[in-house]
Amino acid sequence: MNSRLPFSAGFLKPQLVFQLFKYTVYIFLTMNIYHFFIEDYAASSHTFAAGISLGQVIEAFTATIDTAAWVILLLLFELETYVLEDDKIKGALKWSLHLTRALCYLFIIYSFYGYLSKFFMIHTVLPFSVGDVCSLVGGSYTYIEDIDEYLPLTVDNCAAFNGMPLSRIAGTDIISTEYHLIEAQRLSMTEITNSGNWLLIVAILEMDVYLQSRGQLQGLLVTISKGIKVILYSILLLAAIYWGIKGDFLDFWDAFLWLVAFVFIEMNIFEWHQETSSNKTDEQGRGDPECA
Repeated sequence: MNSRLPFSAGFLKPQLVFQLFKYTVYIFLTMNIYHFFIEDYAASSHTFAAGISLGQVIEAFTATIDTAAWVILLLLFELETYVLEDDKIKGALKWSLHLTRALCYLFIIYSFYGYLSKFFMIHTVLPFSVGDVCSLVGGSYTYIEDIDEYLPLTVDNCAAFNGMPLSRIAGTDIISTEYHLIEAQRLSMTEITNSGNWLLIVAILEMDVYLQSRGQLQGLLVTISKGIKVILYSILLLAAIYWGIKGDFLDFWDAFLWLVAFVFIEMNIFEWHQETSSNKTDEQGRGDPECA
């Protein structure tokens, strides 16, 4: 692939604007690492009230670690499919890219485990009964307002829980109404679906990049790759819409930005494919005596 950075001679203004927009999206995704850290930190103080062991870090900071690994992986895809020349990806640089990518995948897969752990945690509940919920005010008990959002019981809200069937997440002091528990469980399933779909998509993208770098991404392979990814991206779009309706803005915003970001990567691969095909045609033309 030839580098197509818009800062070379003869670039067009619309291309520069497009590149600025693309990298702005990448910056927003990088900023989300911080936002997810704040959210994870606040939630972990309730779900791991007794302290976080080294083995529980991924469970406590799943979204933060997952997002950081994905941002690095996204930048690697950008380098390999757009920025770097094909003949530059070799030697130490090539192995550095491969090693960094492998580490990202380890953290991403580990984050998928973290989402599964959260799913099972909020499905492991016990009936909770107390004469007056307001008697818990000032203690360690909190209640589920939304997934990863646990609020303290106060004199202003405690009476609303009296007379309602309540549940407690096993091993914690987190209580919930049936409605909020079900909503949190559904959002947790959405997280798992989203994470699993992204793993499938990058597996296909890795195959696309591998085949394209060898000039073998063509014909039926292109059609199959596109077809599968259309289905997977559609599922991710539905997940983003669901987050927009039921979840918080950060989850929706992050899901939307990732869809936009990987549209850019898909465009990179498509342009790379067109460029490679064009170069092959030119080489064949120059090698044909009739074309001389």
